[in-house]
Amino acid sequence: MNYKIVAGSRFQNAFGVKNNENIVFLHGWGGNATAFLFVAKRLAMQGYNCILPEFAGFGDTPEPNCPYTVKDYAQDVLKLLNDLKIESAVFVGHSFGGRVAIEIAAESPNIMKKLVLVDSAGCRPRRKPQYYFKVLLHKILRKLGFEGLKGSSDYRMLSPVMKQTFKNVVNYFQDKQTVKIKIPTAIFWGKYDKETPPYMAKRLQRNIADSQVFWLNGGHFAYIDDSFSFVSILKSFLKE
Repeated sequence: MNYKIVAGSRFQNAFGVKNNENIVFLHGWGGNATAFLFVAKRLAMQGYNCILPEFAGFGDTPEPNCPYTVKDYAQDVLKLLNDLKIESAVFVGHSFGGRVAIEIAAESPNIMKKLVLVDSAGCRPRRKPQYYFKVLLHKILRKLGFEGLKGSSDYRMLSPVMKQTFKNVVNYFQDKQTVKIKIPTAIFWGKYDKETPPYMAKRLQRNIADSQVFWLNGGHFAYIDDSFSFVSILKSFLKE
């Protein structure tokens, strides 16, 4: 697993940040270790040590030998932190990275001080009738010996291993796991997000006891669209 580290600035004591305060940034599907780099650089100026892992199959990190699950990705992150001798950290996860962060928060909570979810995936989506019609049509075509409905162009470009990994990921719902999260959680969401709609943010807030939603002016990449608000609120959340 490739990763980047942006070490805390030598001016860190002026901001009251301890040397061992770490933040782990988990990128979304199709992203890489640079996805949160601009945020990490700003926080490093205040003394935080920022770790930016790159998931298997993305960026410069090779694909896994066999199809992965969300649990496998979570274990990779935990192994990396163990190798780096990091015992606790704040986790920031965007979209798919949010899935992995939820998995760690629910199943390995001792390593996580706080959780930040940004337009996170993981909630079971509300399906329209057209969705179930497409699924049924696809199954019928496959039974008749045809190829079935084609996925998006991005999906068709994936290798067989990553196609199955993608299926494993998107069909893994974590609503029951979110109820288990007991640490302080900040939920950032784009008001105009169409990939993970705003109702998911509200559901996460209901499920996670110690959580608060912060609405950003943007879409699925609201932390970029409204970066000033995101970084400003994030800094305050980290200091609480």
